[in-house]
Amino acid sequence: MSAFDVLSDPVRRRILELLAAGQTTSGAVTEVIRQEFGISQPAVSGQLRILREAGFATVRQEGARRLYALDPEPLRAADVW
Repeated sequence: MSAFDVLSDPVRRRILELLAAGQTTSGAVTEVIRQEFGISQPAVSGQLRILREAGFATVRQEGARRLYALDPEPLRAADVW
């Protein structure tokens, strides 16, 4: 998935904005996205998975929490363009 594919989707773009502010839990991301877009928790989890698998986000387990962070490297393609 290219940077342009990621940025073209408003939900994924908003998640990247949240992650750009710093590492955060999946629950915190889900809360904001559910309020702003009215989508379900599984749908938000799916978007986080897409970002993770495409290399735009990283995740690490801390106890029962999943902490997500932005990986800016794939977004450099959009900057170069």
